Formats: sequence, C-alpha cells, structure tokens
Amino acid sequence: MRVEGTYSFSADLETVWDALQNPDILSGCIPGCQTFQPLGQDTYEMVLKVPVTAITGTYAGKVSVADKVRPDSYRMLVEGRGPGGTIRGEAVISFSKNGGETQVKLVGDAQVSGVVARVGQRLMGSVSNMLMNQFFGCVRSKIE
Repeated sequence: MRVEGTYSFSADLETVWDALQNPDILSGCIPGCQTFQPLGQDTYEMVLKVPVTAITGTYAGKVSVADKVRPDSYRMLVEGRGPGGTIRGEAVISFSKNGGETQVKLVGDAQVSGVVARVGQRLMGSVSNMLMNQFFGCVRSKIE
C-alpha cells in the first residue's frame, strides 16, 4: 500500500525538523500512542491503541529513523504486530521551503498482513490518511 502526504507549517525549516525529531512531541502526537520508549539512537519502541473498525486493537512495534540529511530528509522504518496482524513500512520524509512556510512531504509503502489485510484492505488508505492528518495537525499545533 502506498502512503503519501504533503503538509505545510508556518514555521522555519529547522523548527519543523526539530519538532519531528523530538520524542516528546512524537509521543504526544502519534494517534493512540500509549508508550514511546527509546531503544537506542533514533530507534523507539512503541505501543499504539488503534480504535478503527477492523484495525481496532493494541499494536506493539518499533520505529527507526535512518539516513538523516539535516534539514532536508530522513527515512522512517516502522514495524508492528497486534491482534489483527502485522505491518511493516518505510517512508521518506523530505523538507523544503515554500515562501514563508515549510513543506513536509511523506512518501512511503506499507505491507500489511493478517486479518487487517484481508478485512480492512479497502479501509487502509483512508485510515492511514486520517492518522497522518491527525499526527501532522497535532505537530503543527505544537510548533505554530
């Protein structure tokens, strides 16, 4: 499944970059995040409670940030497992200036298996967009 989104912030590029690297902001803005603990440099263990139709459940996994090119881009790797199945994903997050705003573009792919894949496949695109919009909206409220 392909995931994409572009988000605008009324803040400078460095401020947006720093916010998206800040564990306190991330844990407070990831929808359903119950725990977000560091495992090492740029790697976190997390538990999410996702209350969305066939995807409902508590999922445990980890997220890692790699290939950082400050303040231009980084790669995010996500893996998780829960009662409905597993998810593995990878996305490139890139930053650019657009007038007085900062643009954040996310492009990635996710592989879903288990009940979630069989029952919720039609919903996955809209659910992922909804969760990304909630996350970036929260980050925007923290920095603007």
